[in-house]
Amino acid sequence: MPLVLFRIDERLLHGQVIVGWGMRLRLDYYVVVDDDLADSEWEQDLYSAGLPQGTPALFLTTAETTKRFEEIDRLRGRGALLTRGTREMRALAEAGLLRDQRVNVGGLHAAEGRRRAASYVYLREDEMDDLRAIEECTRGMSARDLPGSREVDMKEFLDAAK
Repeated sequence: MPLVLFRIDERLLHGQVIVGWGMRLRLDYYVVVDDDLADSEWEQDLYSAGLPQGTPALFLTTAETTKRFEEIDRLRGRGALLTRGTREMRALAEAGLLRDQRVNVGGLHAAEGRRRAASYVYLREDEMDDLRAIEECTRGMSARDLPGSREVDMKEFLDAAK
């Protein structure tokens, strides 16, 4: 079975993703695309600590993910691909890997230079540019913190951040 969730969330593996999305979508594995985290075994252990027993997480760089995407998408079970920020997801989208996928924007929280787009999404101008580029290369994108929450169309949350 393929990857079924493509999510941008700076917290990566945490309760909303593991319990909220993971249980609802019956996820069997997680792919975390983060160049820094891919080189830090102790941080990988920390992030993986909250996963249900036997649920694997792959920690890959953007370049590794691009190279191995077809292999990853053919892993047994249902998976989620997570990026910490918009830049990594944009690289995957522009490589043509997400053409038939929808991207979910989750937790991008308040920080200097970011404007509120939703209660759980704050964006800088460069992140808004990344999201526009991602949308052009995918079936679309939206913001939603949990599967049962209202899905907010990208245009709506980008307009809110202006």
